[in-house]
Amino acid sequence: MHYAPGLLSERPPIAILFDLDGTLVDTVPFILASVRHAFAGYGDCPTDAQWIAGIGTPLRAQIASFARHPEHVDPLVARYRQYWVENHDRMTRPFPGALEVVELLVTRGHPVGVVTAKTEEGALRTLRHTGLLRYMRAIVGADTCLRSKPHPEPVHVALARLERPPPEAILVGDSPHDIAAARAAGVRAIGVLHGACDRERLFAAGAETLLEDLGPLPALVAATG
Repeated sequence: MHYAPGLLSERPPIAILFDLDGTLVDTVPFILASVRHAFAGYGDCPTDAQWIAGIGTPLRAQIASFARHPEHVDPLVARYRQYWVENHDRMTRPFPGALEVVELLVTRGHPVGVVTAKTEEGALRTLRHTGLLRYMRAIVGADTCLRSKPHPEPVHVALARLERPPPEAILVGDSPHDIAAARAAGVRAIGVLHGACDRERLFAAGAETLLEDLGPLPALVAATG
C-alpha cells in the first residue's frame, strides 16, 4: 500500500471550544438584570460581584446558593427564566467580531463547539438569535451531562462529538470554571477578558494565555497548529 507524501504526518485542524455567555455573546449585563428581577422583593439579592464570582455555574445551583430556604429555589428560578425569555432577543448580541472570528476558524477547517452552563435549549436560542448556530458542530449544555463545568465531563463530551482528542483542542472562556474544566480535561485553556472576570482570576485558574477580545484568536490558533 502506498501513501501520498506527507499524508501520515498531517494533522487535522484542532478543535475550538467556546464558552457562550461572556465569551461569544455579550450577555453579562442581561444575566445581572435577570438576577435582579428574580430576587426583587426577596430581600437578599446577591450583588453583581457575588453573582459574577459564580458565573459558569448552572443557574439552579447558583440561585440555590443565595436562597434562604430550599423551597424558595423553584420560584426564584422561574422568575429568572421569565425575565430571560421575555428579554432575550432585546438584550443578547454577539461580541464585536465574534461572528467573523468563528466563521474564519470554520473556513480554515477547525471543528467548533460550545460548552456552556446554559441548558441546551437556552444555548440553541442564543446561538440561533446571534447567527452563530450554523457554525457549531457540538453544543453541550448544563443538562447534557451529569456534571457541569468545572468538571471536565462537558469538555470530553464536546470533543467526542467533534472527533478530536484533548491534545488537539483549545477551549476559550471568560470564567475560572471554563479554565478549570479545560485543564482538567487536558485541553489548552485560553481566557478572554471582555466577559465577567479579570486577568488575575483567570491566570489563577490556570489560563495559559489571555486575550483582550476574540480578534487575535485565529492567529493564535494558526500558530498552534
